[in-house]
Amino acid sequence: MKTFSKKSNEIFNLATTNYHITDSVDAQISNPFEVKTIEYYLYLKNWIDAVQWHFEDIIRDPAIDPVDALALKRRIDKSNQDRTDLVELIDSYFLDLYKEVKQQEGALINTESPAWAIDRLSILILKIYHMQQEVDRTDTTPEHHEQCATKLAILLEQQADLSTAIDQLLNDIEQGKKYMKVYKQMKMYNDPNLNPVLYGQK
Repeated sequence: MKTFSKKSNEIFNLATTNYHITDSVDAQISNPFEVKTIEYYLYLKNWIDAVQWHFEDIIRDPAIDPVDALALKRRIDKSNQDRTDLVELIDSYFLDLYKEVKQQEGALINTESPAWAIDRLSILILKIYHMQQEVDRTDTTPEHHEQCATKLAILLEQQADLSTAIDQLLNDIEQGKKYMKVYKQMKMYNDPNLNPVLYGQK
C-alpha cells in the first residue's frame, strides 16, 4: 500500500514539473485530479507554492518598478492566504479521516499538524527541483557545482526524513498514540476588523 508521503511526493513532483512547462506565474492551472479529493488539494497546494516561489524571485529584482512591486506584494499576500487556507483544509481531511479513532491513555499531541508537515514537504520538492537546476548548469564554476551538489544531497536526505516522519505521525494518529488539534491561523493583517491600519480608515 502506498504511504501518504509517497503519494504526496509523487503529486508534488507532478505539479512542480507541470508548472515549469510554462514557468509563468500567470499560467492557468490544469489540475488532473477529481475536484475536492485529497489528491486535488495536494496538487493545488504545490502549484500555489510554485507560483509563490517565483513571485519571491521576481520581487527581488533590484530594477523592478515600484508600482509593479506593490501590485506583486498584493499578489504575494493573496497567495499566502490561499496557502494557509488550503493547509487548514487538508488538516480538515485528516480530522475527518481519524474522527472515529479512540485515543490511547497518555496519547500525545504533535508539535505541528499533519498538513503543516506536508506543507514543508511541498516546499522541499521545489527546493530540490531548483537546486537540481543549479547542479545541471554548465555555465558555472566547479565550486558552484560542488556546493549545489552538496546542498542537493542534504535536501534529498531531508525529504526522506520528513516523509518518514509524516508517515509515522499519521500511523500514530491512526492507532490513537497521538491526536490532532488544529488551531486556525487567525491572521490579523488581512482582517479589516483586526488590522489597525485598515480599521483606522473607517
